[in-house]
Amino acid sequence: MKPALTKSTPTLLAIAWPIFIEQALRILIGVVDTFMVSHVSDGAVAALGVANQFVVLALICFNFIGIGASVVITHHVGAGDAKGAERIVTTAIAVNTWIGLIVSLVAFTCATPLLRLMQLPDELMGYARPFLALMGGTLFMEAMNTALGASLRAHGHTRDAMVVTAVQNVINVAGSCVLLFGLWGAPKMGVTGVALASVFSRVVASIALWVLLDRRLKLMLRARDFVDVKLARVKRILHIGLPAAGEHMSYWVSLMVITSFVARIGPHDLAAMTYTRQVQLLVILFTVALGLGTEIFIGRLIGAGDFESAYREVLKSVRLGFAIAGSVSVLIAVFAAQLLDLFSHDASIIATGALLLLMGIIYEPGRVLNIVIINALRATGDARFPVLVGMASQWLISVPLCWLFGLKLGWGLTGIWVAMLAEEWWRGLIMYWRWKNRSWMQHAQRSRDAVNSGRAIPLSPEV
Repeated sequence: MKPALTKSTPTLLAIAWPIFIEQALRILIGVVDTFMVSHVSDGAVAALGVANQFVVLALICFNFIGIGASVVITHHVGAGDAKGAERIVTTAIAVNTWIGLIVSLVAFTCATPLLRLMQLPDELMGYARPFLALMGGTLFMEAMNTALGASLRAHGHTRDAMVVTAVQNVINVAGSCVLLFGLWGAPKMGVTGVALASVFSRVVASIALWVLLDRRLKLMLRARDFVDVKLARVKRILHIGLPAAGEHMSYWVSLMVITSFVARIGPHDLAAMTYTRQVQLLVILFTVALGLGTEIFIGRLIGAGDFESAYREVLKSVRLGFAIAGSVSVLIAVFAAQLLDLFSHDASIIATGALLLLMGIIYEPGRVLNIVIINALRATGDARFPVLVGMASQWLISVPLCWLFGLKLGWGLTGIWVAMLAEEWWRGLIMYWRWKNRSWMQHAQRSRDAVNSGRAIPLSPEV
């Protein structure tokens, strides 16, 4: 008999809205740091930007464990296997902690060589070196936090992760103000002060997440849990997490290449693209939250063996995403000029950005198809298909078409937006076809069998 999800199981929206707030607050941490450092000098901002590239790369590495663990945990929760879920939580935290310690050691001991490798000018080293040593040297806590937060979210405690991130923001802002401006007799420490505030907020967040793990899941790791790591469990996490990391990495690298095309067109278009993406962020964040919420919800249904409900719920999520992303995109397009005026008073930049935001009415629903269905496929265990299609689509369609339309044919930023829009819909329709033809069900059955048997999912080559 299939374990049914109980009435106490949170709804999709109850899972998704705290994720939306949490993701927005996480972005705000970086925005606040940049804003604070801008009061030091433009050079300090540039130094922070270069040093943060290493930090962002590390976060991507930590996330592939968090994503994989979250999906596998939901399978056990859906099957009513609390002990199995607990074992995956323990494994994820232990593995991410070890990865974090290695990354932290590299960042702390090799800060100068890393910055030189990224071509940072010598005159900016004084800003970037202490920042990277502090922020990079404590990345092991961020690694733990990623696994802890993913574990809580997978159990439905999305509000806890949201509250912790909110508290982290408050501490970060307050600490940055005190140490940057020397308030209440504190020393003025510049970029180093901002880094110290961020590190302290990270410590508080880590302590809070450990307390919540104990209170919500009644779980506290012992020292031996960090060394007694079972390979079979790690394989199950990596089966989901590694393809997800590959997909994210491919997307961001392709976006960097496309951004270089925009830079070749001119600073005017680069500014318009930057401001447009900032305005679009509200829609994108909602879509990401809906996708993550769907992943948790579908993962539970797969663990319970209720594949038919999973099929229907994803289609409902897509319709909900279309409705909200479409409505908000129309609203943004109507007030595009006023929104862009918050960033720039250049009439030509505002006109270009307004056109791109108008195109967003068509663009954003395509993004909904991709994000929601890819997360759902990942929740079933069908993790390789999305990354293979994504990499092929991004590098064989998006990047070449952006070069062709934007540079070769001279259509500029509008041409690049058309190319990205077309690729988004092409890839989204492939994902929709994948879900509709139910090819994912064989992967879902294997995931379900792995929960029941307690063995690792064999990494077979089929997609």
